[in-house]
Amino acid sequence: MTHFTPAKLDELRDAIATALAAEEPVEIVGGGSKRALGRPLQTPHLLDVSRLSGIREYEASELVLTAGAATPLAEIERVLADAGQMLAFEPPDWRGLFGGPEGHGGEPTLGGVLACNLAGPRRIKAGAARDHFLGFRAVSGRAEAFKAGGKVVKNVTGYDLCKLLAGSYGTLAALEEVTIKVLPRPETVATVLFCAVEPAAAVRLMSAALGSPHEVSGAAYLPTGAMLVPARTVALRVEGPAPSVAFRREALAREHKGVAATDFLAEAESSALWRATGEAAPLAGLGERAVWRISVAPSRGAELVEAVGRALDAAWFLDWGGGLVWAAVAGTEDGGADIIRNAIRGADGRGTGHATLVRGSPALRRAVAVFEPQPEALAALSRRVKDAFDPRHILNPGRMAEGL
Repeated sequence: MTHFTPAKLDELRDAIATALAAEEPVEIVGGGSKRALGRPLQTPHLLDVSRLSGIREYEASELVLTAGAATPLAEIERVLADAGQMLAFEPPDWRGLFGGPEGHGGEPTLGGVLACNLAGPRRIKAGAARDHFLGFRAVSGRAEAFKAGGKVVKNVTGYDLCKLLAGSYGTLAALEEVTIKVLPRPETVATVLFCAVEPAAAVRLMSAALGSPHEVSGAAYLPTGAMLVPARTVALRVEGPAPSVAFRREALAREHKGVAATDFLAEAESSALWRATGEAAPLAGLGERAVWRISVAPSRGAELVEAVGRALDAAWFLDWGGGLVWAAVAGTEDGGADIIRNAIRGADGRGTGHATLVRGSPALRRAVAVFEPQPEALAALSRRVKDAFDPRHILNPGRMAEGL
């Protein structure tokens, strides 16, 4: 296996040009923490971009940071914390969920999070990773360097290629440099807990809280407890200036006091709870179960887990106010793929959503659709986009689906 290790844009372009000339695919790896995410790759070349690292420009007053794509998230977060700022989309670290040598790899990187469009519990308030992705430099599968976006929040330059590359899993281009929007870190944080709540009531409670004026930035339901809370607990997070947080925390408890007994978590415990929620920690120690990340309308979260629970041995919890279902499934050859996707469509076949197989054996990830299968018209469009950026299919080929 050839191992490319470019340290600058020209070297990245040369490495891809070499692979293109030989028509031999490359697997793009930064920290390596997400190599077990997506369909398994078998390529003759490894494109190790870990040397494309380091913060290159940071204007704290402008809320903009530019860094090499392979800069470790931990480094980014340390620098931002020193300036009282943060990545508002709360990027998750799934190494504990993956486990084993294939999944652990090295440190999660900024470019990897953006390429996979990963966001944590604050997504319901702050948006997805792509919503904070301002600009980049990259090399396409044509071995052509190009850039898009800019280094100011209000920049508008033609097509929004940032949103196209976010969630493309390295199948369209190799990122060399990225620019992101950052936000001030909240002065304080608190979490309101509602205990002994049944799933349907939990979804209604979270929906009411998110629709209230209390600016809830996290809403999760933990049916089996763990992570500092008892079983069947709804957790609601509020952030901001201390007096405001205290008022909103009490208001939420008062307005929903008829639902269940309440408790509170202070700042340190709150931070630990929401970090663990983003990392899917409740499902991390469940052996070889297939782990799914399922997105549906928040009002359907309880309905979905009920349907899945009738047919499968599944451990689960809800995030994003019920709109994100995490499920760990045991005892089926397809990892529960058919049952889960039928449950998304619902009894009338008209339900919408998507399911991603986040953790599974290489054999399972080869056998089932890791990402939600696209309707034919959308799949044809995806193939045309792939062909436009990477006509010889040399960048992470097949990671998302056959031919992509």
